[in-house]
Amino acid sequence: MKITDVDVWVVNLPLVNPFTSSFETKTGETRTVVRVRTDAGVEGWGETMWGAPVAAIVRRMVPDLIGTSPFALEGFHRKQHMVPFFYGYLGYAAIAAVDVACWDAMGKATGQSVTDLLGGAVRDEVPITALITRADAPGATPADLPKAMAEHAVRVVEEGGFDAVKLKGTKDCAGDVAILRAVREALPGVDLRVDPNAAWSVPDSVRAGIALEDLDLEYLEDPCVGIEGMAQVKAKVRIPLCTNMCVVRFEDFAPAMRLNAVDVIHGDVYKWGGIAATKALAAHCETFGLGMNLHSGGELGIATAAHLAVVSSTPVLSRAIDSMYYLHADDIIEPLHLANGRLRVPSGPGLGVSVDEDKLRHYAGVNERDGDLTG
Repeated sequence: MKITDVDVWVVNLPLVNPFTSSFETKTGETRTVVRVRTDAGVEGWGETMWGAPVAAIVRRMVPDLIGTSPFALEGFHRKQHMVPFFYGYLGYAAIAAVDVACWDAMGKATGQSVTDLLGGAVRDEVPITALITRADAPGATPADLPKAMAEHAVRVVEEGGFDAVKLKGTKDCAGDVAILRAVREALPGVDLRVDPNAAWSVPDSVRAGIALEDLDLEYLEDPCVGIEGMAQVKAKVRIPLCTNMCVVRFEDFAPAMRLNAVDVIHGDVYKWGGIAATKALAAHCETFGLGMNLHSGGELGIATAAHLAVVSSTPVLSRAIDSMYYLHADDIIEPLHLANGRLRVPSGPGLGVSVDEDKLRHYAGVNERDGDLTG
């Protein structure tokens, strides 16, 4: 079985509500979608973060893919190993789009799910995290914001059945602490996290971390910049520290271990360059006694299905993962099953999802009209 064609689309899809972090407010997501076709009539679908820049990198890879087998992933990754050196995250994301499409094709060709190809399911449902941001309390004054955010968190948990809540933090460190206190008081039993995306200084991270110690946070994610900064915070704060910003490639792993900088690492198929790389990260985390979870970069259904296959087949991924899937107003696949704060792992061949090509073309047209969404 050989690859004969590779098609690439860039799509824009809306979010249900604006989503605010410490560096942006966005109302939709731009994603790159890839289809590989083979001479055996098998198709494989992939999806990854970002738009035009990533799509351009994927298109540059196409001549290297034509005539090769989707099973030959080691050779593909070896041939493209310099792409992330030149393009960073964009390069990893482009490689992952092709990687996931090949896994989907392998599963369909063999009649097996990607989960089974990865070793089989240790869980059939995956809990996801309720993600809350200040955009969820429009019009609230600074004094009223903690109460408004706590009330919103209660509604989301009650309606969605979530067991974990994550606040996307801001540069307002003291305000985030106040919000977390209000949320913890309103929801004493949930797993609670905060992620300022490295917006706090080291001194503010230490101050906030100490102030939050009595709230029993599951972890504090990327409060400040860099491995050195995180190590300084970890030395003074008893809350576990998590990262998806300072350990983002295997070259970062050893320095982080030497400095005792983190307790939990967020993997991501699309930031780490593919499914096998994410499984390898899980093995590293288990070997060194670290926790692991998955980051969310706004995955639609194809990408979410790949994340579910990884979580389903990886014992260390036992926490509620980050997923923005439920925040999208639409999708380009038949929707994944979400109930009681859990996504059911698809069981069909490959990724187990069916692409709606009419919607794919529609949202690709939206991107052609509006360009990539940047906020």
